[in-house]
Amino acid sequence: MQIELLFQNPVFLAFLGGVFTASLNLIGALVVLVWRRPSERFMDAALGFSAGVMIAASFTSLIIPGIEHGGVVPVLVGIGLGAVFMDLTDRFIPHEHFIKGKEGPVDAEWAKRLKGVWLFIIAITIHNMPEGLAVGVGFGSGHYKEAVEIMLAIGLQNVPEGMAVALAAYSVGLGRNFYAAYTGMRSGLVEIPLAVIGAAAVFYMKSLLPYAMGFAAGAMVYVVSDEIIPETHRKGHERLATWGLMVGLVVMLTLDVVLA
Repeated sequence: MQIELLFQNPVFLAFLGGVFTASLNLIGALVVLVWRRPSERFMDAALGFSAGVMIAASFTSLIIPGIEHGGVVPVLVGIGLGAVFMDLTDRFIPHEHFIKGKEGPVDAEWAKRLKGVWLFIIAITIHNMPEGLAVGVGFGSGHYKEAVEIMLAIGLQNVPEGMAVALAAYSVGLGRNFYAAYTGMRSGLVEIPLAVIGAAAVFYMKSLLPYAMGFAAGAMVYVVSDEIIPETHRKGHERLATWGLMVGLVVMLTLDVVLA
């Protein structure tokens, strides 16, 4: 009976959802053990797919249900706050992207002590923060259909993200494949506590739900527009990346219909 009650608890389900998405991040990271040098064309297409999945999930599983639950104004406020939060995070936390390069206070004395690979890990971790929050908000809302959609969406797009950060670790000279994969896996672990925090916040404070759904959606759309799309369009593979995005959109819209 206690086990059954546990599986009815939205916070516990959010924890399981976070574990699931982080596990798929690990699967992507482990690819480096058997495929050391995926082509840039493939990686741009795969990250484009991630972008499409995140955009579709933001609307079908967060923005629209949030409006249905609490109206358009709280969701719009949440979207704005999510975008502002990610903008401030980019400005004040040192990190580094594959092509875009370093961002944040990387010239600060304390930031200079960070190894290059940690700047990559921090960048992916920042991107994973709204994803974990989205999973938690989905389960905490009690809308389990949308929650499962978000969980699957985040899990799908975590595979290429985990692969990307593991390859970055390998390329900056870590050398040992297993450690590079382990580095990639660590970047996704932040999704577990944030899923729990998101679920607890909206479950125990119901009035926060439309704001939280908008916040998670706004943060994810910001990441897609500010980071993922520019990253995939800088080496001449923008058409492949765009087709990857379209496939991601179609996959998520199909999933939304199938789970209806």
